[in-house]
Amino acid sequence: MKRRNFLQKSAQTGALLTLGGLLPNAILAMPYACNTVNADIFFKLSLAEWSFHRAIKSGEMDHLDFAAKAQSFGCTGVEYVSNLFKTKAKDKEYLKQMNSRAADAGVENVLIMIGGEGGLAHLDTKERLKSIEKHYKWVDAAHFLGCKTIRVDLRGGADKKEAAKASIDSLTVLATYAKEANINVVVENHGGFSSDGVWLSNVIKQVGLTNCGTLPDFGNFCIEKDKNKKCLSSYDMYKGMAELLPFAKGVSAKSRDFAADGTEVNIDFYKIMKLVKESGYTGFVGIEYEGTLLSEEEGVQKTKDLLLKVAKQL
Repeated sequence: MKRRNFLQKSAQTGALLTLGGLLPNAILAMPYACNTVNADIFFKLSLAEWSFHRAIKSGEMDHLDFAAKAQSFGCTGVEYVSNLFKTKAKDKEYLKQMNSRAADAGVENVLIMIGGEGGLAHLDTKERLKSIEKHYKWVDAAHFLGCKTIRVDLRGGADKKEAAKASIDSLTVLATYAKEANINVVVENHGGFSSDGVWLSNVIKQVGLTNCGTLPDFGNFCIEKDKNKKCLSSYDMYKGMAELLPFAKGVSAKSRDFAADGTEVNIDFYKIMKLVKESGYTGFVGIEYEGTLLSEEEGVQKTKDLLLKVAKQL
């Protein structure tokens, strides 16, 4: 090595050693999760925008600032919610801004969660076709943003068998359209029949397309609610997760309430993440805090801390 190169290398090494002594204290002084190294976990971390839906809906936070917010928690992926920028699906200039913000934050646009676009399980064919067509613009937006996936709901069905047939038809048409843009169409267990693991896994099997799968959510296994949205009947979440994970193209780590020791009150994160690991899934796990007892920032932080804790135990 030439003397000049040797001196340059020595100076760089010395600088790194100096920074190495300073970085731990500097990182620990930061308020949120940039203080955690994630290299030793078996999945990637993303942040679901729904975690900040109250702040965005109230105007306290701008949708365009979400990518930077995700980065501040040490997440490398972002999961958008269509209802939080619902008038912008075809606005290319706005979508360019989203791409720019994500690039500036160094995060990956992972998926868009679609809501409010009609019932894909509706028995009325005309209504279903309208719903399918409303989803097309979000496939196009996802493609423009570089997302790999859109999440859809199977709503509108009243009879279990008929809803399955309608869902299969809708997903086949939508996934066929999305395949041309290299976009996955995934169904979340999101209430009703979709929260039945056997029912939903059978629907996905019947569709039989490689870009159609599931987005298993830890906390959405309520089958029926009353008029006050209190759950009347629910599906076993651990059984449901095990049934949906073979088709997973994303995983949603839902949380609501935490005990003093940092565990989720109603969800055994260790048990579920063990199922996730055993399934061979290594993609993004999205942090989705939906509680009200903590601030949105505190809830996201506690969810991340718990995810990393159980992941390292595994």
